[in-house]
Amino acid sequence: MKPISQYEPEVLRQSVVVFSQNYLPVGQIDIKRAIALLITGRAEPLDMLSQQTWQIISPQLVLQVPEHIRLTLTKSERFWRVPPVARREVLRRDNHTCQYCGSNKKLTIDHVIPRAKGGLNTWENVVIACESCNHRKGNRTPQEANMPLRIKPKAPMHPTVAFAEKFWRSQQENNSG
Repeated sequence: MKPISQYEPEVLRQSVVVFSQNYLPVGQIDIKRAIALLITGRAEPLDMLSQQTWQIISPQLVLQVPEHIRLTLTKSERFWRVPPVARREVLRRDNHTCQYCGSNKKLTIDHVIPRAKGGLNTWENVVIACESCNHRKGNRTPQEANMPLRIKPKAPMHPTVAFAEKFWRSQQENNSG
């Protein structure tokens, strides 16, 4: 445990993982925000996962800030809806990459099951494709065109759930390696 001083500003660039009241990892914040939450009583230290702590010394108090904190607020979860299918959102989901060849040039929207064959404009039926692949696939399914998709398309995930999955995956990797 290292005390923070005016000569160690890198500590102020550290981040803290925030858990909900139900112990769901909901996000990552900088240590300054974590200090404010701890001092105001809106969060409590969680030392179950890591021994990493930072000692913050001020003229009025000495505070131990752990790597993980838990919110004590009784605020209800915000309602989150899956965004409507839109080019910008599909580009973000598919990482601005053609889902057939991996190119990132001249990108278009492709319907996996063509609309002429009853395909809908849903998250599970649209992907990003380069103009070349979209033209080559034409009015066929990927199987008919012998053009397999790199990743099966799906709707975006709730941001908190996505963060929680990423967090627990990294914990497993850290503990197994």
